[in-house]
Amino acid sequence: MQSNDHPASTRRRLLQGGLALAGATLLQRHAVAAAAIVTAEGDRPLMAQGIQFGDMTLGNTLLWSRADRPARLHAEYSFDESFSRPVRLVGPHALETTDFTARMDLAGLPADRTVFVRAWFESLTHAGASSEPVLGRFRTPALARNIRFVWGGDTAGQGWGINPAFGGMRIYEQMRRVQPDFFLHSGDTIYADGPIAETVTAENGQTWSNLVTPEVAKVAETLDEYRGRYRYNLLDENVRRFNAEVPQIWQWDDHEVTNNWSASKSLAADPRYTVKDVPLLIARGSRAFMEYAPMRPYGAAELERVYRHIPYGPLLDVFVIDMRSYRGPNGTNLESAEGEASRLLGSAQLAWLKDGLRRSRATWKVIASDMPIGLNVGDGRDAGGTARWEAVANGNDGPARGRELEIAGLLRSIRQMALRNVVWLTADVHYCAAHHYDPSRAAFTDFDPFWEFVAGPLNAGTFGPNTLDATFGPRVDFQKTPPAGRSNFSPFAGLQFFGEVNIDAASRTFSVAFKDLDGRQVYSRTLVPA
Repeated sequence: MQSNDHPASTRRRLLQGGLALAGATLLQRHAVAAAAIVTAEGDRPLMAQGIQFGDMTLGNTLLWSRADRPARLHAEYSFDESFSRPVRLVGPHALETTDFTARMDLAGLPADRTVFVRAWFESLTHAGASSEPVLGRFRTPALARNIRFVWGGDTAGQGWGINPAFGGMRIYEQMRRVQPDFFLHSGDTIYADGPIAETVTAENGQTWSNLVTPEVAKVAETLDEYRGRYRYNLLDENVRRFNAEVPQIWQWDDHEVTNNWSASKSLAADPRYTVKDVPLLIARGSRAFMEYAPMRPYGAAELERVYRHIPYGPLLDVFVIDMRSYRGPNGTNLESAEGEASRLLGSAQLAWLKDGLRRSRATWKVIASDMPIGLNVGDGRDAGGTARWEAVANGNDGPARGRELEIAGLLRSIRQMALRNVVWLTADVHYCAAHHYDPSRAAFTDFDPFWEFVAGPLNAGTFGPNTLDATFGPRVDFQKTPPAGRSNFSPFAGLQFFGEVNIDAASRTFSVAFKDLDGRQVYSRTLVPA
């Protein structure tokens, strides 16, 4: 139930509560130089959202943080926890134009070292006033070392937000405890279209109690409401602690803007939205994502580009693809030839992906996809009652059609180039599953067998299972979902899952496991390199 307090009072109370939560759980603080000592505590910037690391490669790791006022980001890093010989860096200004977020590269890092980081903001309006520093740490990639990483998607969806009595977003703590080298967030990093209420009735009549801020109490329409969705997730102490220790690779899907958005999306009949211009919402959602993602900007050629290559040494290349930004309209998905209506990745991204896979010398090539290939994911029906489709599959078990044509071409190219050890990792459907694709079961047969692993949700409603489309011959090796006929289970049910990958440096095997909210392993599969 919403409070009747004045909005300004409500915002102050929520901010104070969030800062108290942050202050209770941030890593050990260190004093910076004497210049940071100020006489007026209110003059000091605050770092309520902590720090994040992202897009780590051999030699470089991105540092992200946010201030609460105009300030400049500073950082230092060391290879010992006492910071006896720190490398000091002066970062960019954080202004209103980026919601006071800032990022900078930690460059020239040696391989296979633990890096200790201390970051703070210096006020632009009160000389000598600096925030209390926040500490973080991570381990750089190596040329010869076992690799462990985790992945998943779907954070704060279906109204299941931060429940302090439940322990908050506990799965982030479970992921931190396995001490991964990095985390791949497979999309739906927020749910801009899903309001979060103070209480929600969960399965078995249980009451789920959410921490609520004004920005998450309704669908996001303004730029600040989109930004507020990211600030909300960073109120969770598990998330902040995780962010300070595990570098991340973010991609996005639909809920960063609005459900199932494409060129055909219309909000005319949705009374929750006063802003009906989907392109405007896309622009605002994209801006907020780019501000809050710990992601290295691509460059002036395409400032909002999400697809990218993250090299992680001789054992692993990660190819992050974007199935959202370049797609045509969600429709029947049954086109017999490629064109505007069937577009999913688009020609430029497809060419980039094929070329990157061809050039890769890593043992394992992971395609990080925001949606699965062979699961039927619907998007309602059109005015004539014909099914519309949201993902690759189209409910037709025959030859490749619609968006399947691009994927068929990609799979054919992988076979023609004789590429081995290509694995797809994804999320989106809110349950965990392992799928094996084989041309002996398929309608389209010009490809080599491969695996797709689906993780999630991380902190959202649990659904499934989706039906399979036989075009590429998928077989379910494992899936864990709610009981038949039931859906949208809360985190109370424990059906929240993340994926864990371990690559052994000696044998070069690729071992996949699914783990639940309590860290219990529910599935494992080891792939031997070809």
